[in-house]
Amino acid sequence: MAPSPARTAAFEILLRVETQQAYAAELLHSGRLTALSAADRGLCTELVMGVLRWRSLLDQRIAHFSFTPFRKLDLEVLTALRLGAYQIEFLERIPVRAAINESVELVKLSRKQSAAPLANAVLRKIPKSSSEERARRRQGSAAADPIMNEELAAASLAGSLAHPPWLVERWMERYGAVKAAAICVGDQRTPATTLRLRPAHSASAQCASGQDSAAALEEELWQSGVRVVTGELMKTARRVISGDPTHSEAHSQRRIVIQDEASQLIAALVGTGQRILDCCAAPGGKTSALADRNPGGEIIALELHEHRARLLSRLVSQANVRVIAADATRLPIDGSFDRILADVPCSGTGTLARNPEIKWRLRPEDIADLRARQMAILRAALPRLEPEGRLVYASCSLEPEENESVIEEILDEFRTPDTSVIGLRLLDCRPELQQLRDRGELLWPDIASLLQGPFLRTIPGVHPCDGLFAAILERNVAAPRGQD
Repeated sequence: MAPSPARTAAFEILLRVETQQAYAAELLHSGRLTALSAADRGLCTELVMGVLRWRSLLDQRIAHFSFTPFRKLDLEVLTALRLGAYQIEFLERIPVRAAINESVELVKLSRKQSAAPLANAVLRKIPKSSSEERARRRQGSAAADPIMNEELAAASLAGSLAHPPWLVERWMERYGAVKAAAICVGDQRTPATTLRLRPAHSASAQCASGQDSAAALEEELWQSGVRVVTGELMKTARRVISGDPTHSEAHSQRRIVIQDEASQLIAALVGTGQRILDCCAAPGGKTSALADRNPGGEIIALELHEHRARLLSRLVSQANVRVIAADATRLPIDGSFDRILADVPCSGTGTLARNPEIKWRLRPEDIADLRARQMAILRAALPRLEPEGRLVYASCSLEPEENESVIEEILDEFRTPDTSVIGLRLLDCRPELQQLRDRGELLWPDIASLLQGPFLRTIPGVHPCDGLFAAILERNVAAPRGQD
């Protein structure tokens, strides 16, 4: 008996994530799932993301009940076991027998026939979780003690919420036990799908009824089977309560785009300009938002990889955007800019709810390598700032080495007499956020909670969005060499 299409697809995606360094979210939106029914696509997504979020806990179960040493299990066999264990532990509506049988069939499908008895034996030993246990995990209440107990060891928190201990240790040291636990809980929850409503000045943003209002667009989405509510952070945001917005006419006509609220906030923080450089533009959400905010400005969007640049060109359709496949550390364009966004490649530890595979791939030494590239991008971009121009440095990392310390080092570097005639100053994000709040663009009432010193800092599990960091650097009016 062949395994179901949903489980087969999930099995193949998980193997690609492990062997090709692919990202699950991209594979789940690829053509691989086109032939699946809506129900099968939903199950496939649940299985892939669930296994990746809870991998260490599932591996503990498998290792405990396996008569073959865990490290000797072939990847195909281990992947099938993880899928089966996840269904038994987390999915109440799937019968244990079905979870076991389908996983055994996946082992056979991968030509590991001799391991089929082992898979059957291991999965039969894993106890079915109670409804209460599943609810506690889903709601994060299994971590109630970590949240309340400042003295809890990082290993306990990492074990109960399936995170690498070294990463949790860093967060506890940086943010304290309460916020570290909240981050871990947030990472294990399915993040909300958030939309950005395109502004009325965009020619493609007219509602089918001819109206421009958000209410009219919400009504149109309702008619398409999509329920939304107003975002918690940004006026332009709508959170999807039910339905698939990608099947709506509004999405196909690009009157709405899927974009996290923190990402929308970063684009708003960049502000307005006549010539804007987006250093690391793919996948294009912030680029599109910048173009919408600056319909009369020129947006230069750089992307290192040609295939991603081509995709970016298709996704960002505004006429004022020019996409260039180039390395941001060696800018291939002339001229200066009054606004620059350096949304740098980073560890991504603020996006683990969306990209759970990152936490199993990342190593402490990777952070230093990423920091070197972040510094190189800033060194290339900052000399292109016009006097009184602003650069917004952003990352989706929670790690200070990629954030505050990068800014501190670049400020020190550009103060030395042998580097550049430009002078830089670090702006406080508070007044910028207050202006957005006064204009009604920022809805979040507690601006102080979005700040970490002069920097913007959102935290998953604490704020209703991904974890993002931002700093604003402004170029002083041209100063003599060696002076601030």
